[in-house]
Amino acid sequence: MGAPVQNLASRAQKSSLAESSISTKRHNRHLFSNTMFRYYFLFSILALCLVLGLVIVFIGKTALLLFAHLSPLEFFFSFNWSPEEEAFGAAAFIVNTLSLTALTLLIAVPVSVGMAVLCAEIAPKWLKGFIRPVLDLLVGIPSIVYGYLGLTVLLPFLRRVSGEGLGDGLLAAALVLALMVLPTICRISDDAIIAVPRKYRDAAYALGSTRLQVIMRVVLPAANRGIISAIILGMTRAVGETMAVVMVIGNTPQLAKTLFTPSSVLTSNIVMQISNVEFDSTWNYALHMMAFLLLLISFVLILIIRILGRKRRDAA
Repeated sequence: MGAPVQNLASRAQKSSLAESSISTKRHNRHLFSNTMFRYYFLFSILALCLVLGLVIVFIGKTALLLFAHLSPLEFFFSFNWSPEEEAFGAAAFIVNTLSLTALTLLIAVPVSVGMAVLCAEIAPKWLKGFIRPVLDLLVGIPSIVYGYLGLTVLLPFLRRVSGEGLGDGLLAAALVLALMVLPTICRISDDAIIAVPRKYRDAAYALGSTRLQVIMRVVLPAANRGIISAIILGMTRAVGETMAVVMVIGNTPQLAKTLFTPSSVLTSNIVMQISNVEFDSTWNYALHMMAFLLLLISFVLILIIRILGRKRRDAA
């Protein structure tokens, strides 16, 4: 009896050792794969930071060369852009860019937030199921398609309505950009409104509030940081958009005194002129400074979004 029992004990011990060995190998394999993935993601992040840093250094270094040939006051505050006469005043482009962005948001924000409220609070499920996929589809449409529609459909319409000879200008560009940023602002605002806890609505209804009062005085104030983030994201796209603006704004280096004055903004001026200049020239440095300004504006807006997001998490 002793020998069989001893054999069984030996087999059990060997089986336990085998299982322990398999478990150890599995653990080491998982540990190795996790380590490799961690280093891979770390390498990806560092590579992205390196590329971003190189872009900033290249654009900034080339842009700052401008001030060896031109004073900052002349560049930022002069409205005279005549590269053939060595005049590189970018004030008109800066003002036009700010005006176009403000007009775009003035058109897009009320419509976008209203649609977000409709999707999140009012519309039945079948309508939500239709609107949201359509908005997602609009986000993915290339900007040049919007520009082409603006050129072939919007400009002739504006000519007929306004009686202007061309129809190009800030209004046409703002309408095209408003259509482009509307889905972005609407979808992010929709998510922000949905994230408002249900108990806020129930408490307001329990106090006798109407649906409009709940939306205007409870839901929207509670979702304000998310809505502001959505507006800023829309603003970043409006500031940096190029091809759609080029096709409808007129591309004339002058200050837009009316909504139908052919003009130009920072992005359109860069794309229209960068291929015609020598690299080691004041003209090229001025265009790089415009690009650097756009880069700084985008960084500032993204920083604001990060700060708002952090405050929202702290408040939650």
